[in-house]
Amino acid sequence: MDRMTALQARIQDKKLDGFFVTDAKNVTYLTGFTGEESTLLVTPQKAYFVTDSRFTEQFKQQVHNAEMILHQDSMFKAVGKLANRLQLTRIGFEAVHLNYADYEAFDLLTQGTLVPTRDFVETQREIKDANELALITQAIAIAEKGYQHVIATIKPGMREIDVANDLDFFMRGLGASNVSFETIVASGTRSAMPHGAATEKKIEKGDIVTLDWGCIYHGYMSDLTRTFAVGEPDPRLKTIYQIVYQTNQKVQKALKPGVLGRVINDLAHNTINDAGYGKYFGHGTGHGIGLSIHEGPGAWGPYLDVPAAKGNVVTDEPGIYVPDLGGVRIEDDLLVTAAGSQSLSQPAPSELLVL
Repeated sequence: MDRMTALQARIQDKKLDGFFVTDAKNVTYLTGFTGEESTLLVTPQKAYFVTDSRFTEQFKQQVHNAEMILHQDSMFKAVGKLANRLQLTRIGFEAVHLNYADYEAFDLLTQGTLVPTRDFVETQREIKDANELALITQAIAIAEKGYQHVIATIKPGMREIDVANDLDFFMRGLGASNVSFETIVASGTRSAMPHGAATEKKIEKGDIVTLDWGCIYHGYMSDLTRTFAVGEPDPRLKTIYQIVYQTNQKVQKALKPGVLGRVINDLAHNTINDAGYGKYFGHGTGHGIGLSIHEGPGAWGPYLDVPAAKGNVVTDEPGIYVPDLGGVRIEDDLLVTAAGSQSLSQPAPSELLVL
């Protein structure tokens, strides 16, 4: 069953007459369209792609499963009028993505009842098909080549921001369209900041460096973290690295279909807590990736009680961050398989890499 047909079946199951898609990534997922400022109105029988004249040629090239409806004023008003013409009485919409002003424009022009939904398309996106897996795998491969470039070129005296910018442009040269998020290069005691964006700080001999990075390839994202040292670091950081590495490996071995996010999260936190560093690990253990850098499922927030399923792609990212000393995080991208999980990224070294 293709993506649009699967959505139409769910629309029927929820006793909706139509579903209004406003999130750009969901529009891309359902139609292949990569442009902007376009929406979908999907009924159990047909899909309507609402856009303006700027995107008519792009629509013809990319979209083959929806009828194009052009508007000249407001696409939200156009969808409202279309819903009336189709006599839709119960219309689902993406409550997280539709702002109030656009909701009003849509609501004023339709007689139907608007039904708020959450994660209606996103839940479908959690199971990756073969094409999506190929794109994610390529995004990971590009990111890993970027990492090899970093460890081959990084030296004491380089600024964090220069390392980040060089990595970003290197990945673009390999086919990435963009970075998945602002590249994190945190060195020395700054590595104790889990999201320490790169600064003008110079990397010093003996610094530990946490590198969290990823790239976008044909819309799909990678997300990796490696920690290494430039020169011999404080011995305590080598011990911390071992704890984080062992936790990362335990998570990978435990992940399989049916396991709740809560179980994975507790496993990681309990392991680090038992090693005496529990108060230095304050974030979730992982999240889904795909068209978005944070999507379902995962071992965090709303997904704690969601079971993993075959086809999920999630991160495995335990960490320990000790103020005034430094931090370590190891992050891999895992595919949930029928029997367990498979790392789509190359394994991190079992001992801290010292350059």
